[in-house]
Amino acid sequence: MKAVYLERGAVDHGDISFDPITSLIETKIYDNTTEENKYEHIGDAEVVFSNKIIFDEETFTRCPKLKYIGVCATGYNVIDIEAAKRHRVAVTNVPAYSTESVAQLAWSFILECAGRISMHNESVHRGDWVRSETFCYWLSPITELAGKTIGIVGYGNIGQRVAEIARAFKMNVLVSTAHPEKYIKAAGSESPAGTSGSAAETELRFTTLDDLFTNADIISLHCPMTKETEAIICKENIAKMKDGVIIINVSRGGLVVEKDLTEALNSGKVSHAAVDVVSEEPMKADNPLLTAPNLIITPHMAWASVEARTRLIEAIAGNLEAFLKGEELNRV
Repeated sequence: MKAVYLERGAVDHGDISFDPITSLIETKIYDNTTEENKYEHIGDAEVVFSNKIIFDEETFTRCPKLKYIGVCATGYNVIDIEAAKRHRVAVTNVPAYSTESVAQLAWSFILECAGRISMHNESVHRGDWVRSETFCYWLSPITELAGKTIGIVGYGNIGQRVAEIARAFKMNVLVSTAHPEKYIKAAGSESPAGTSGSAAETELRFTTLDDLFTNADIISLHCPMTKETEAIICKENIAKMKDGVIIINVSRGGLVVEKDLTEALNSGKVSHAAVDVVSEEPMKADNPLLTAPNLIITPHMAWASVEARTRLIEAIAGNLEAFLKGEELNRV
């Protein structure tokens, strides 16, 4: 069997090994693939490893030798799963490989928005402290997290990890998720599974999205983009939020109406925001977020620690090995 890896450049900058994959199957590796050259790159391969390339009915029809797609990510919305079934193409993904890395960036954002660390570091390096008449100063209010309420939208692996860290900061946690019953200990209980010990000092409560928007000081998005969640950060919902709310998005760019968030940052309704994802990636020069104040933007890198990318390659290889043995691992 022959394989192609379509988007190495999105995963590797020379610091991880593809040996777990290439030791299993002859693999041609491309640094990048676009919709324009994908058929040339796929060729007559039976196995394809891909991240953002679209596989729809036309793709499957034009690639009749294809037997397996290894999605090099957790999300697989670029694959028409029903078309894959019709063409008898197996599809796998890689769940939970980047939980710690994404939660870490989410909290880096939260701490930066609350403490304005970069602003004050830059001020000191400009010489402002050298010229100061007092032994200390601050340029913007600094927010203490203890006792504040964080609203977490989505409660998968990453949402749960973000909540766990929030409770270590002695924050109250509101959670809105599609299936709260999965996490509740018993019928009628509002406490999630695993709540115990020092967590009793704070509250973790499942609630509606409207209640979360109304009562959270910080809103952090950790849900997939579906018909129900697309554009949930919009003018109408921002109006329900507290004045000065902080918004964090390390999930999907389409959860946010970028024009509405920009207007809310300009007005001060949203005091700070931080996003690792935007509606169209790579980011376009006319994206309104580029002109928004008090906004941090990073280039979809939350998942990209060396450790997470190493786990990703190992998991991709594990999925393929199972397929070659006639077994199912992480089939979608």
